[in-house]
Amino acid sequence: MSAEDSGLMREIMKNKHETVLYGRIDACVDGNFDSQVDFLRALVQHPSDNPPGDCARHAEHTAALLRTMGLEVECHPVPQADVHRVGMVSATVLIMRWRFGTGGPVIALNAHGDVVPPGEGWTHPPYGGEIVDGVMYGRGVAVSKSDFSTFVFAVRALLAEADIGTLCGSVEIHLTYDEEIGGLVGPAWLLRNGLSRPDMAICAGFTHDVMIAHNGCLQLAVTVHGTSAHAAWPETGEDALLAAIPLMQALYDERETYAAFPSDIPGIGCAKLTIGMISGGESVNVVPDRVQFRLDRRLLPHESPEAVEDRLRTVLASVPLGGCRVTVERILLARPLTPDERQVPLADALRDHGEVVLGQKPGAVGMPLFTDARLYAEAGCATVLYGAGPKRIEEARGHRADEQLVMSDLRAATKIVARALCDLLAA
Repeated sequence: MSAEDSGLMREIMKNKHETVLYGRIDACVDGNFDSQVDFLRALVQHPSDNPPGDCARHAEHTAALLRTMGLEVECHPVPQADVHRVGMVSATVLIMRWRFGTGGPVIALNAHGDVVPPGEGWTHPPYGGEIVDGVMYGRGVAVSKSDFSTFVFAVRALLAEADIGTLCGSVEIHLTYDEEIGGLVGPAWLLRNGLSRPDMAICAGFTHDVMIAHNGCLQLAVTVHGTSAHAAWPETGEDALLAAIPLMQALYDERETYAAFPSDIPGIGCAKLTIGMISGGESVNVVPDRVQFRLDRRLLPHESPEAVEDRLRTVLASVPLGGCRVTVERILLARPLTPDERQVPLADALRDHGEVVLGQKPGAVGMPLFTDARLYAEAGCATVLYGAGPKRIEEARGHRADEQLVMSDLRAATKIVARALCDLLAA
């Protein structure tokens, strides 16, 4: 047999071995799927709304569920001073770790368990975890308690079916509870304190596609300072609300220019600006001497946050205010996740197995949200987002009434993540 034929034979045998291995992983996911659904339902049935952000109890509940599966869980309570600084009541970081062989990458899988409050308009109980026609309903079932389930059961399939001796590296699952308010006492806290030093990260995703980029977010508080007066003699004061109106109009005029400059990353679109909060005044019969509004500016992956902030401040400074004055304070900066060549092995592994499991190769796209994924990237990790979700993010109804997850999407995502981990840890 020639060297060429010998090499071809080895490649054939390798492919055959991998095909059998992936089949065993798929069968393991299928065999444990009822337990996986029960686990997800138990997470949904235990509220973890943020605000108010009293999430340590959900972490304790989750850790107890994981331990009944025989899994070792580290519980890291976040100091109260840190928690209160971001406006939460309590938070705990959960970490699970598995080591295979020597060397190899450390791969972190991150999902968040805090959720926005349910609001009104539900036709299914928001904490029920009801399944109707193969769809589970409940707050957090898609964003992102689903991927607590995806990642845990993907690793369980890996442990049960992979030839452990052929794997090199580590897998960690990071379950955190503050994504809805910025991630500073979740991933940022655990990375800053050296609880993990991953080389790669797969963060919770929301669609069949692999996400390689997402927008950032800049939030500013704009305060207009005037002079109060009796409503019978408004001309004797300086009306802060009246001065705020042209300021807001100038920002909305600025927003109209964004459509002409979309991102070249599929799924991102153009920049967005929203004035989401207005407050001020002391009494209906008093000219308001202080009015504040808060704006949310979504940052495209290629934009400089500092340049965007400078531009907004310039727009505000250009508006005549009469006898009033304005102050501007930055209240949040979440930098974008930008595409990086280090993402390629992660994205390729997920997309290749997605093509087999889903029957159509997932795209490599961006999204206009911002997530905790940026924090792993800022720490030097190759980072992508992938998890259980529908073809289009809107179909999951995240942050809306009747948030939902199709159970077949949960099953598929679990298989894809487990298969990809096999490839990424291959010696």
